[in-house]
Formats: sequence, structure tokens, C-alpha cells
Amino acid sequence: MTPRERVLIALGHRRPDRTPRDFWAEECTWNRLLSHLGHDDRDRVLDDLGIDVRHLSIADPPEKELSNGVVQNFWGERYVYRQTPWGPMREDVRGALADAETFDDLKNFAWPTPDALDHAALAEQCRRWDDHALLYGFADIWQRPSLVRGWEGMFIDMAQRPDWAHYMSRRFTDFYLEDYTRAAETTGGRIDLFLVISDLGSQNGPLISTRMFREFVAPYIKEMTDCIHSLGAKVLYHSCGQIGPFIPELIAAGVDVLDPIQPAGPEMLPEKLAAEYAGRISFHGGIDMQRLLPHGSPEEVCAEARRYCEVLGRDGGYILAPAHLFQPDVPPENILAVYRD
Repeated sequence: MTPRERVLIALGHRRPDRTPRDFWAEECTWNRLLSHLGHDDRDRVLDDLGIDVRHLSIADPPEKELSNGVVQNFWGERYVYRQTPWGPMREDVRGALADAETFDDLKNFAWPTPDALDHAALAEQCRRWDDHALLYGFADIWQRPSLVRGWEGMFIDMAQRPDWAHYMSRRFTDFYLEDYTRAAETTGGRIDLFLVISDLGSQNGPLISTRMFREFVAPYIKEMTDCIHSLGAKVLYHSCGQIGPFIPELIAAGVDVLDPIQPAGPEMLPEKLAAEYAGRISFHGGIDMQRLLPHGSPEEVCAEARRYCEVLGRDGGYILAPAHLFQPDVPPENILAVYRD
């Protein structure tokens, strides 16, 4: 099978020749891994690991440097860069609208439009990775609005000023509906998966109630899934945390693949997910980023990867990947062990 055939068969809940694989890593993790391997050819790494998915990308508009080392991106998210031995890592701080006092403060912000993005490079990337399943995007329709507004502000808005919360998600959703439509047009419909993001869970349970999810998050997810399906692609939805109560809601909203299935509690373990949802939704990820990957042995990592492939991928419906981007504290030997045959 080609890598793309392998992924599409698995996402059709049929068993491919082997479990398909994806690879996500922070930039500084890439630096550490390439130093360990002794070369700087990322495609060679992905080929050597048998990675079936390629991530398409375009450049974001330039960041702005504010004071005290704070940086602001085109959305108004603000953060500082903390140094690691292998490069900088982003740490979020209060967003540009955290101190908004009136609805006009939201409306008068310098909101970006999709015209700020240049999709031209996507066509060449599609040709370069034609045999692979292709993933595009970073459409966050609730969490990133919350970072711009500030988590405290967004939670208060949902309770006391619902029009503010809806305004923020509406801005992001409209942007990404157009972004994804343009990306599909530029690539002739070649993209297989589009990413939708919004973290809904903590380590111990959901961040918001099911009622608030249905009011403030689900409608925008549904708009994104409807758009992506109309473009002939599938939806990969990312949420960290223990989000068991939301999985039926995400299925109802049209999500095809759930990532990263962080093993934060009993509801998120592969045996439970397979028993409850096999054939109803596919899964992506699961290999523990908090304890196993940074602190386990390569043999333990390999055994856990095999467990996930056997439990979740028995009849298709699973893509092997870590339970978040590989972080820089993960030894390179353990990254390689995830994909050991």
C-alpha cells in the first residue's frame, strides 16, 4: 500500500497492511533529534520511520515584539520564548484583549483576514508528497479566542456576556472557513485531513460543562466539519485532557478523527475507547507524553505503541502518534522506539 492508501483505509474502519503513522514535534525537538541522527534531512527521518502523513504548511504573518520580551502574533495571542538546550519554546501570557472593557474593544481590534495568508506553496508540497496522506491547518475556534481574550475573561463572558464569547469564536471560525476553502482550491482538493483545534479538558475532567460546550463550541465545530466534508476531506479534531463526556458530542458534530487521546484517566485509555467507539470515530495519538516518553525505556515505549496499535488499530480506525507533539525532554531513542516494528 502507499502511505495515503494505508491512512484512508484505516480511516474507513478497515484494516490496512499495518497501522498508519504520524509524527508531530516541536521545533526544538526536531533540533535534538536531528543532532542525534547526525543529519538535517527531515524527509529522510520521516521516511526512515515509515510516517504516512505529511503536514502541509504556509507562513504566518510576522510576529510583533512588544515590551519585556513579549511577542504578539497576528491573532493577538501573546507569549514569551523560554530557552531550552535545543531552542526556544513558547509560553503564553495574557492576550491582547484580556483587558477589554467594552464590546467595541473587541470589534475595533485589528482582526486579520485570510488575505494575510499565501496558499501558493501548498500546491508544490502536494506534488512533493503525492503518495502520502496530507494534513493541513490550525483552525482553533475556541481555545485561541480564549487565549486572546484571556481564559478568565472568556469564562466570565460565557456566563455573563455570551455575545462577547460568540463574537470571538465567530471571528476565528469565519477566518478558517475561508482559509480551508482557499487551501482546497489551491491544491485541487488533494488535502485528506484538515485540523480543528480547541482544548476542552484538563487532567481531571472537562474545562466547561456540556451545556456550555453545546452553546459556545459545538456550533462552530459543526460549521468547520460541514465545510471540511464539503471539500472532500476528513476532520482531525485535537483536544488535550480528559474529555470523555465530549466524545459523543464530537461524533454528533461530524468529527472523523480524535487527537491526541491523552491517557489522562480511565475514560481515555485505548481499551475503553475501543469498547465504546470502535467504528464510530477514528483515533490519532495516545502514546503518553508526560511520563512514558520522557522517562520510560525504549522497550517500554515500543511495548506501549504496540498495545495501541493492537487495541485501537485491530480493525482500522487508528493512526499511531504521540499524545501531543514530541516535546524536547523526550530522549531521541524514545521517539524512534514509537515507530519500531
